[in-house]
Amino acid sequence: MPSFSYASASRAAKGDSATAARQKQAMSAGVLFVHMGFPAQFRDLAGQLVARGIDCRAIGGPDAGGLDGVPIERWSYFRGSAPGIFPLATRAEADLVRARAALEAARRLKAQAFEPRLIIAHPGWGETVLLHEAFPNARVILFHEFFYAGRGLDIDFDTEFIQPDEAGILAGTTKNAVMALAYTQADAIVTPTVFQASTLPAVFHSRLQIIHEGVDLQAVRPGPSRALALPGGAVLASGAPIITHVNRNLEPMRGLHILLRALPRLQADVPDAHTVIVGSPNARGYSGPAPEGRTWKDVCLDGLEDRLDLTRVHFTGPLPHGRMLEALRASSAHVYYTYPFVLSWSLAEAMAAGCYVIGSDTAPVRDAISDGENGRLLDFFDVDALSGALIDACREPLDKAPLRLAARATAEAMFDRQAGLRGWLALIAEVGEIAV
Repeated sequence: MPSFSYASASRAAKGDSATAARQKQAMSAGVLFVHMGFPAQFRDLAGQLVARGIDCRAIGGPDAGGLDGVPIERWSYFRGSAPGIFPLATRAEADLVRARAALEAARRLKAQAFEPRLIIAHPGWGETVLLHEAFPNARVILFHEFFYAGRGLDIDFDTEFIQPDEAGILAGTTKNAVMALAYTQADAIVTPTVFQASTLPAVFHSRLQIIHEGVDLQAVRPGPSRALALPGGAVLASGAPIITHVNRNLEPMRGLHILLRALPRLQADVPDAHTVIVGSPNARGYSGPAPEGRTWKDVCLDGLEDRLDLTRVHFTGPLPHGRMLEALRASSAHVYYTYPFVLSWSLAEAMAAGCYVIGSDTAPVRDAISDGENGRLLDFFDVDALSGALIDACREPLDKAPLRLAARATAEAMFDRQAGLRGWLALIAEVGEIAV
């Protein structure tokens, strides 16, 4: 894996005469955010810029949200995919359709006399690649989340449910076509973690900086374990052995099937143990659609119905943030498993809350967890190892106190929202020449 350090990777300025000329042109100090689901990762950053008096606007997709102080132009689809299109071109066509629609949204902003000095965007859906036609003088910072690969990352990691054929492998590679074009237009690229940086082709590394957006370490912090009231009326006593798992879409990508398979042995050995699983069973998620029109929750429970006491497995659905934090603080162990893919905010929050984290020994998790130092790392597919670790967590909770303290210390070093904000503001000042 390439060597990166947080907020220290070098960037290359364009430095040519055209760049120097455009910097002299009169532009507003405005910032344009572009994200299919705005505000998403840019919520806190955009809010901070508005609070500093920066004129911020946004371009978002049809279902994008809103943010106080940031007027938004939503683009809409003007066509669907062409019938009979070459399958490997399907994603590129969809991205370019979005790019064309986003250009029209940009022109509507231009008609309002908005001329951004800087564009901050997520390029994953193609929207950025034509924006120079509306705003040729704007500098560009792109947020890099994940660069796909047909082999060696998420697509061929776990073939139990979906065995990728050649078409799937090739589609995983070509999914990047328009995103790669977007990166050629970027003045700087920001990514949250070392693993995510490693997925970006080396040709772009000179423009790359690692800045994690972070969590609010004042709000998300260790606290006393209290009785945990769950949707449906169940109340788990303070100090009870509780395992937590946050999996937004209840899918294999985040290891739901492995956790559920580890629970029968836990329940047999620790009769008062409960498991709290937070997430929506009806969302499609990163794993794609479950087979035969079912939910991934049901698929992951196959074969376990007679082996699990489901009265001790609590599927809460999505929880308000405060209630999710209460569950984390009450946990004897928090299970975070993932394929080689984007690291979830839930891991950062679990560590910030001082959880004893049992994670999968996969590259994204190794960025944050060192086995035996600030948590545990286990082979993703070793169900027995996970069962044993869960039993140990419930039987010997006091032994995990040093790991909990170390997890919090790691969160303070890696996931501090204020540090992330400082990194972003410094980059904005440098690339956009905006006083922030």
